[in-house]
Amino acid sequence: MQKYRVEKKSTLWRESKNVRVAMLYLLPSIVLFSIFLFYPMLRTIYLSFFLTDAQGTAALFVGLENYIYILQSSQFQKSMMSTFLFVLYTVPTGVILALFLAVLANEKMKVIGLFRTLFSSTLGMSVAASSVIWLFLFHPTVGILNSFLGLFGINSIPWLLDPTWALISIAITTVWMNTGFSFLILLGGLQNIDRHLYESARIDGAGYFYRLFRITLPMLSPTMFFIITITFINSFQSFGQVDILTRGGPAESTNLIVYSIYQDAFINYQFGTASAQAVILFAIVFLLTLIQFKFGEKKVHYQ
Repeated sequence: MQKYRVEKKSTLWRESKNVRVAMLYLLPSIVLFSIFLFYPMLRTIYLSFFLTDAQGTAALFVGLENYIYILQSSQFQKSMMSTFLFVLYTVPTGVILALFLAVLANEKMKVIGLFRTLFSSTLGMSVAASSVIWLFLFHPTVGILNSFLGLFGINSIPWLLDPTWALISIAITTVWMNTGFSFLILLGGLQNIDRHLYESARIDGAGYFYRLFRITLPMLSPTMFFIITITFINSFQSFGQVDILTRGGPAESTNLIVYSIYQDAFINYQFGTASAQAVILFAIVFLLTLIQFKFGEKKVHYQ
């Protein structure tokens, strides 16, 4: 009986070899994710049920009161509306612009390498540097954008001072910053499409737009789906450009949800309500991403 148990234990040990090797390879990732992702996330959920002191230590359990408070807050509702408008401005515009540039750069033309470098150059710039550049471009008196509009007799636009234009200005900056990454990924996807498909279409007399809509876009759909998902999530997480260009103003028109969390936590020291906002933001992004995978992935064509 004892011999049978020893043999059984030995067999299980041998059969679990692949699992043990896999866990060994995954161990560094598990440790890093646990320290920098899972623990902060669990800590945030925990703090969202408490009132905290100035050091962020839980002081009094209040249950769902933090959630009820922020959901009834006009400031939070305005922040959510600004965030959804911002996502609406940036995601379609950014994806369409990057796709247009990628299709253009995929053509066989002279000095196309120069255009590819220019189109992808924003990828190498930090958020701070990009924001400072646009801060000068948006300047109401010496900014080049208003000077350009003045050539056509158009009055100067208070880009960062008017509540309506401020959100659009932040959206323009964000699209410009994200275009380099989206462009490179889409260009890589375009260059992986089998050239024989185009040659066969040309032989059959298919025109440019027929090849674009019947070959290019369907074959590029997995890459498009990836870019839309990443751009969508990044838009909800935009922070640096808001902090440098407008600091949430004017009249809180650019107080996006992430910047609102930052203000509550590190300026007002209300870590409980800031944590509740973070949990709500996570839930919204998670839910919308699930919906996107549920319905958007059906349109994706895999080879």
